[in-house]
Amino acid sequence: MHQRLLEHLNTAVVVLDAQLRVVWLNPAAETLLAVSLVRVKGSSPEHLTGLDEEPIKVLRKALEEQHPYTQREAEIVNAANEPLTVDFTATPVSANELLVEIEPRDRLMQISREEALIARQEAVKVLTRGLAHEVKNPLGGIRGAAQLLERDLPEPQMVEFTRIIIEEVDRLRDLVDRMLGPNRLPLQSPVNIHSVTERVRSLLAAEGHHIKLTADYDPSLPEVIGDEGQLIQAVLNIARNATQALNEQPQPESADGNEAPWEITLRTRARRQFTLGHERHRLVCELAISDNGPGIPEALRETLFYPMVSGRAEGSGLGLSIAQGILHQHQGLIECDSRPGHTEFRLLIPLAGTSGDPS
Repeated sequence: MHQRLLEHLNTAVVVLDAQLRVVWLNPAAETLLAVSLVRVKGSSPEHLTGLDEEPIKVLRKALEEQHPYTQREAEIVNAANEPLTVDFTATPVSANELLVEIEPRDRLMQISREEALIARQEAVKVLTRGLAHEVKNPLGGIRGAAQLLERDLPEPQMVEFTRIIIEEVDRLRDLVDRMLGPNRLPLQSPVNIHSVTERVRSLLAAEGHHIKLTADYDPSLPEVIGDEGQLIQAVLNIARNATQALNEQPQPESADGNEAPWEITLRTRARRQFTLGHERHRLVCELAISDNGPGIPEALRETLFYPMVSGRAEGSGLGLSIAQGILHQHQGLIECDSRPGHTEFRLLIPLAGTSGDPS
């Protein structure tokens, strides 16, 4: 009876004997650890999860003292070689049996980061709109005054100065408009996400970069509902940032001494039962844009999607901010992971009719 109840839990449960060898796993533990009970029965937990000596000491202590112990944010590696962050609680069932509950933390930590990202983006949007209003009003007055002055100038050569004023005002106005992002709501129509990625690939290829462009698609993905033009703009902004960053670096060398090309990969996958913000969706389209470049500087990672933030001297710092704004209009968001040798931006877009209960 008790075993049947444990089998229906979503929490991973592992039962260990007095020598800390695996006696039993519930299905949730088999899924989390990517193993079967038949395969790992009798194994030690360090072989099962890659735990280091400190968590193993916690397990032994719980069994010896017959007292529950909890370890927070332990790092383990499952049989699929996937690193996981987990909380686990070791509870003695008897002098010879230890019940270990394992709760994955990675997705919860990711949801917290996403909620913080969404909150920051909303704050930036309000600030940008207020700033745009305060800047555009006087710009209109300056432009009008320069036009009136141009008409009354006694010397034709002085018109050049008023033209400079008007051109610079127009440049500032365009900059403010770009900071605000798309000025219309996205069109709501079915879009094949691979027509978006292929359009971006063709545009990048036409620019003549010496970068390998790779596609890794899931052809079973259903269509998303959104604005194809805006989605192309968002993907292009991110991919073009990657090409510019790679082109500024010397080509890496391969093991045989030849130059190994920089590479950008466009990958699509379906994510099931995925939470965006406070809402869980049964199915989400994940479009990942990754490169093998030097990575994003640590100092920029927290402010990456803010307007006017750029790691390049000639960059405007608007591409990622605009892309994030477009994804928000599609009820999605953009995540980023970066380390030397691998940077990945993931565009997450809920598929139509897949929203569920709030998370």
